[in-house]
Amino acid sequence: MESLSEFRSLKGWRPMYFGALALLLLLAIAGQGDAQSKTVNVATRAKWTGTPLLLEASELVGKEGNQGFWRFVESWMEDSQAGELPDEECLQRILDKGANLVGTSLAPVFHLSLLLRSASPKIVLYRQLAQQSLSEHLSERTSLKINDQAKVDQWSVSKNPIAPEGQCCWVEVGSRILLGESELKEWLQFVQKRSHAPDDAAEVYEFDHIYPGTAEGDAFVAVLYGALGTKCFTSHHSLLKEASMQGRVKYIYRPVLPDGCGSRVESCSRAGALDTLYLGGYGVELALKNMEYKAIDDSEVKKGDGSEEAEEGNSQEEQSPEVDGEVMTFRDHLLSSEIDDKYNAADLKDLGYLTVQHLIHASDPLRLMQEINQNFPKLVSALSRAQLNSTVKEEITQNQRMIPPGKNLFAVNGALVNPDILDIFSLLELVEGELSVAGKIAQLKVPPKYIRKLLKLNDARESSVFRLDFRSDHVYYLNNIEEDTMYRRWRPNLNEILMPAYPGQMRYIRKNLYHAVYVIDPALPVELKLVENIVYYVQNHVPVRFGVILASSKQIEAVESKGGDVSALPESEEVDVSEMIIRMFHYFRENMEVQTAFGFLNLVWLNEEVEKREEGDEPVSASVAETVFIDILRAKGKSSEAIFKSLKEGTEFKEKVLDSSVFVYKLGLSQMHPCMLMNGLVYGPSQIQNAAIAAMNEELPRIQEAVYYGRLNYRTDVLDKFLSDGGQRRYNPQIVSEKKEGRTYVSLSSPVAEEDKVLTRLQYLHHPGTEDDVKPVTHWLCVDLSEESGIRLLQQALRYLMEGAEKGRIGVLHNLKSLESSSSYPLLLQVVVIMANSPSRRAKVVPFLQKLLLSDELIHTVLADSDLSLENTYIKLVLELAEEMGLKRDYLEHALLDPARRQSIRDQITEERVFLAHLGLKAGANAVITNGRVFDQRGGSFVAEDFTLLDTIEYERRVKPVEEIIQEIEWEHVDADELTSEFLSSRIMAISSSMAARSRSSESANFDVLKAEKSAFVREVDAAYIHVDAVIDPLSGTAQRITPLLVLLDDWLKPSFRIVFNPTNSLEDLPLKNFYRYVVPSKSGIISDGVISPGPSGVFSNMPPSRTLTMNLDVPESWLVEPVVAVHDLDNLVLEKVKNERIMSAIFELEALVVTGHCYEKDGDPPRGLQLIMGTKLHSHLVDTIVMANLGYLQLKAGPGVWNLQLAPGRSTELYTLEGPGEGTDAGSITKRVVVESFKGKLVRFEVVKRQGKEDEQMLEVKDGDEEYEDFNADDEKKENEGKGFLKWASDILSRGNKAKEQKGELDSVSGGQPNQRRGETINIFSIASGHLYERFLKIMMLSVIKNTNRPVKFWFIKNYLSPQFKDVIPHMAKEYGYEYDLVTYKWPTWLQKQTEKQRIIWAYKILFLDVIFPLSLKKVIYVDADQIVRTDMGELYDMDIKGRPLAYTPFCDNNREMDGYRFWNQGFWKDHLRGKPYHISALYVVDLAKFRLSAAGDNLRVFYESLSKDPNSLSNLDQDLPNYAQHNVPIFSLPQQWLWCESWCGNGTKAQAKTIDLCNNPMTKEPKLEGARRIVAEWPALDEEARQFTARILEGRVREREVDAPLKERVQADPENVVEESNFVDLESKAEL
Repeated sequence: MESLSEFRSLKGWRPMYFGALALLLLLAIAGQGDAQSKTVNVATRAKWTGTPLLLEASELVGKEGNQGFWRFVESWMEDSQAGELPDEECLQRILDKGANLVGTSLAPVFHLSLLLRSASPKIVLYRQLAQQSLSEHLSERTSLKINDQAKVDQWSVSKNPIAPEGQCCWVEVGSRILLGESELKEWLQFVQKRSHAPDDAAEVYEFDHIYPGTAEGDAFVAVLYGALGTKCFTSHHSLLKEASMQGRVKYIYRPVLPDGCGSRVESCSRAGALDTLYLGGYGVELALKNMEYKAIDDSEVKKGDGSEEAEEGNSQEEQSPEVDGEVMTFRDHLLSSEIDDKYNAADLKDLGYLTVQHLIHASDPLRLMQEINQNFPKLVSALSRAQLNSTVKEEITQNQRMIPPGKNLFAVNGALVNPDILDIFSLLELVEGELSVAGKIAQLKVPPKYIRKLLKLNDARESSVFRLDFRSDHVYYLNNIEEDTMYRRWRPNLNEILMPAYPGQMRYIRKNLYHAVYVIDPALPVELKLVENIVYYVQNHVPVRFGVILASSKQIEAVESKGGDVSALPESEEVDVSEMIIRMFHYFRENMEVQTAFGFLNLVWLNEEVEKREEGDEPVSASVAETVFIDILRAKGKSSEAIFKSLKEGTEFKEKVLDSSVFVYKLGLSQMHPCMLMNGLVYGPSQIQNAAIAAMNEELPRIQEAVYYGRLNYRTDVLDKFLSDGGQRRYNPQIVSEKKEGRTYVSLSSPVAEEDKVLTRLQYLHHPGTEDDVKPVTHWLCVDLSEESGIRLLQQALRYLMEGAEKGRIGVLHNLKSLESSSSYPLLLQVVVIMANSPSRRAKVVPFLQKLLLSDELIHTVLADSDLSLENTYIKLVLELAEEMGLKRDYLEHALLDPARRQSIRDQITEERVFLAHLGLKAGANAVITNGRVFDQRGGSFVAEDFTLLDTIEYERRVKPVEEIIQEIEWEHVDADELTSEFLSSRIMAISSSMAARSRSSESANFDVLKAEKSAFVREVDAAYIHVDAVIDPLSGTAQRITPLLVLLDDWLKPSFRIVFNPTNSLEDLPLKNFYRYVVPSKSGIISDGVISPGPSGVFSNMPPSRTLTMNLDVPESWLVEPVVAVHDLDNLVLEKVKNERIMSAIFELEALVVTGHCYEKDGDPPRGLQLIMGTKLHSHLVDTIVMANLGYLQLKAGPGVWNLQLAPGRSTELYTLEGPGEGTDAGSITKRVVVESFKGKLVRFEVVKRQGKEDEQMLEVKDGDEEYEDFNADDEKKENEGKGFLKWASDILSRGNKAKEQKGELDSVSGGQPNQRRGETINIFSIASGHLYERFLKIMMLSVIKNTNRPVKFWFIKNYLSPQFKDVIPHMAKEYGYEYDLVTYKWPTWLQKQTEKQRIIWAYKILFLDVIFPLSLKKVIYVDADQIVRTDMGELYDMDIKGRPLAYTPFCDNNREMDGYRFWNQGFWKDHLRGKPYHISALYVVDLAKFRLSAAGDNLRVFYESLSKDPNSLSNLDQDLPNYAQHNVPIFSLPQQWLWCESWCGNGTKAQAKTIDLCNNPMTKEPKLEGARRIVAEWPALDEEARQFTARILEGRVREREVDAPLKERVQADPENVVEESNFVDLESKAEL
């Protein structure tokens, strides 16, 4: 629809609507005055100064590969233009250059990413490294102090460095830096004379740009810091490039433009490096505030900011593309001057359906949906008056039988994305990944039609169930539920498993549903002990069938050493206790009942020495086993000595024992015992002690599902069913257990498409006779055949081929650790290179190589310094073997003896090593790369059975669907002669590798089951590689965030869409009560008046003038933001009260990029309470946190940079190390590197391991329930903390003085004056306020505390919600009144149920994050409401003994009888739940943080919150209801009543004894706070006046200081932030009333 008239064509549109519309339009025109012309402008700036667009562009191009980065650099240098160019021309040059390199499909993404400044954090990361480089090395050559800030935090360490000694470039070479071209030349001459690099080489990171073809191994490392476009970069780059190509140095470039160099670079090199950088990629809302209680400051704002500062950026409304006529019509003619809140149920009931009806008839549904859901409160009246078309509702209703009403889903090319946390940066990364893969597949000559098919393939889901098929004669069961008489009373009805039961309740059904088989070595006490568990479970009628597989560790080791060749095992004369015990077990099993055999094993363990049983490392004594064996025989009346002698000296059961050990080896459990197999599910050694019951509960839902769908019935053998359907005969945790984020993939499309000479030359090895078959699975064997490990790996790969590899092939790539130039390679290596790449008689090569590698003599020549004089003898043996195997002797002999051929082999090996280095492999590393998935072989080499397992797993999970599409392709532009099995196999390998290497969710949904004819927007674009599926409720908060992203994709990429609308049915209230804007740069660019602007902003116009609005930012999950410029109360914005202003501006700042993660004990639960610190190489402790029990969650505030996350000194390092080499010992690591290089922050996952000997110790001592706290006192706590070392490290930090405290990056800390007037332990007071009224209350509360307390006081505030004015005034107030303060913050975790209303979010911050929001050194804090008046010394409360409870609250008063009807806790649910305990008020409480953390109270409160908050009717008073509800688990100490008095609940008779007075809301009178304050509290007016006068004095002083500064116009250009404050210096009194 292009005009309003098109509304008439809608079916059911009522003509009377146009009368109403005309009236609204007249009213709107008539009412347009000063109020309606007001605009709210919002921007968010980065914490760092602007970064050059040219450097950002190089990083964006570099995302496609290191080669692309260097092509961009050198291409720019070649086309560099001298002289000054305008910003607009520079930007276009950068865009053109980047677009040419990334390709047509990725060019729009590159353009948008550059406008979003998405690579700016990466440049800031380089700034941090540059700053660190100068701090470490510059002091050695000058007295200049680098980074000499008074306070070090996560931003100061990333500040742009100042050009050292005026040099815009420098080179770091280990322990020194080189300034100037002459120093670099001198160093390069020095390098030329040295053969090996020193040990102090500069550290190289994964993200570093290493010049292609640079030297590997022990080469010198040179790191160049500088900016592309500077003269020094050109000269330094030329020198280092030449040295790199000569193999002398490893050349690394880190782009940085230091301060002071802007004037010395070409104009395009500094474009974008502005003082202020405004960001895009977030949403802003103006929410209609609930004004049940008046919360607005009664001081009228006489004169506001008049600022148009945020207009420096691109206004989101003014700079957006021209909106089409339909949307403009809908907006301009339907936006009334006010909002009508009075809607009856009939108006709202079908509002969702009516909205969908509007959308599906629109010419541009996406933009119309954006206009509706972003201005909904003003459009609801018009939307509700249409007549509903029943066909729309019918289709929606049908779809809602398959998907819940109001549910939102979002998928790109089939990959599901969580729409609730989707942001533009994540979406662009996903889209970029898809387009990148599409481009790589296109290089392989795949037609576009099939590329789209491939892109829509679902990634393999994480296999939660891998079953090991252990069925064999080597399993010995103790019981049989179906046959044993002890179970005869159990019913065989399988349907009972579907009946409801309590969690953990067992189902006693006479059916072998669960098979728990333990793999153990009976000679090891720790494994033998498990038999006792088995016997115990059976005796106690646990409904599981228990069995064992017995193996000898010594025999398994021997089999492993021979590569699984049992025939090659030597005879051992050493006594094997394991073998002896197993043979005894078999004797009892075959000659007596099986119970006796298990009883024998149990008695062996029980009769072993206690010390040996506890240590578990040494095998049991043979004498103990013999004694038990003989005793049992005697008890059975057998001839014990004769039987024992026969068994000991004979060979009876020996073969069975060996077969059982070999069976365990072939299953892949050699290093896994003891382990348990529950219906084939593998539970490793760390999980096994109590695994049976837990595994049974995990298996239960799968069995229930199978029974429900009829796949299992009473006649089904459950074990056979499960293992036949998907069981594998081999287990390797590296192959089957690693989660996707733990896997490594490399894309192989480019080298295949570009016909890399290594791959062109590579000849694959096949199972003999299958050389012409298509092989969907390709294994690249990357081996160093100069080492035994490489030879063993090749031996096993050849055995795999010989045993019948149907789907796989092997390619051998050599990765020697060293390339010695003086001597030839070992004979074996030469033979393998020659024969593996021989193009003829391929079927005979594999048998020849296998037999060759069985020659111990030849292997010895590789591994030892053999006599070179014998080489001719060995060559003769090789040639004879080749002739015997049917190969051409002459060909091999010529290749071995010809010097030119030997040099060719050397060149080939060198090229292969360089090729593998580009894939990320270090020289000498053995690895297997299977269709792009990399398996490092350092932890143990694969055997033949592992390759077979790889074939099955990789083929079924990800290769099979690719093969099916490749097989059906009708190839274009490919000659028929090229379509060989080799061609197709390589395409399958390349495509599957590229698809696996992309980063996207493996979750998917079948959107096609939803009908999309009458209630959906569908658009197919044949040329599009991006397809978006979505299910959207158009009137939801999620839709407000998603719709702008859909419009963005439509503008830039023109993808295919299939959007099914899914509105909430039967609405009873307005679904959206806010106005919303999404801030992104417009497609027209970031040029404003010919220059690059700082960035975009969001604009609200035509807002309701008389309604109270609250501003909130909807930012990506990794962002922490705070307001820094805003004169008006963003919590209570009433436009009609702001006089003489057209634009009201608010500027926020990106406070931190959050590092979040999850930490677990290896194969266990989260180590709750584990303490972590994070910092840099030079400042190790900038931020800290603890690990929650909730999902092992952790959160730390950071900025772009390279950070070291480590276990905090003290209890954490005493108990744990990180998982990895040396884990659990002093050699284990305690530090993990974390790289933050994008606006997405960083998500980390890691495991920790208990130190040896500390396995049974706990990080925390958790006490549950009230009873255990009764006798707890301060002395007990002190002793316990001393014993546990809890927070020891924090105490150490405190003892070092204020310096460490100042280095806490997440805090804004100020110490007050008058240090000598207060003595004693500091009292910590915590409070939170939002809005100018509550900040006014907060200052009064602070004054009341200070005036009545004699000891030092420190206030703690949550900074997110404080206004800029308050943060401006508070440092001066601290100095004036002699207190300290700190600002803290915490990002709401994504996994925790979110609150949507700002007030409820603030309530939540009062209670949910107490254990993590404060630094770990803080031991106790008192919360005091902002609207409270303190009348006593708070030291009394701070020192009070709260009996070991983590929390102390005051119970509600009960002596004001007028309020009895409002005391909900005395009736119904609360009365029953409290069980006689008091209901406490949350306006004042004490938190013993040490006890709070020690008892995991925070974890428990979050668990209760997560459960209760899902019910919208629970937690009405969140901060109060939650601790009261949880007090049975998180005990509360009840403070004496006089500690909190409030008029609403307490009688006036107790007011005189009140130590604090709180201005509680009165639910009966709803009296405004200010009126109540003046009436109730006598001292309140005086305190208020004092605070107001102080604020006015401070603000006036600040303005006078600035009056002597530069003229206003110049200051605006230099520091636009000052515009807001200086343009309003007259209005100091109104500011003082904030």
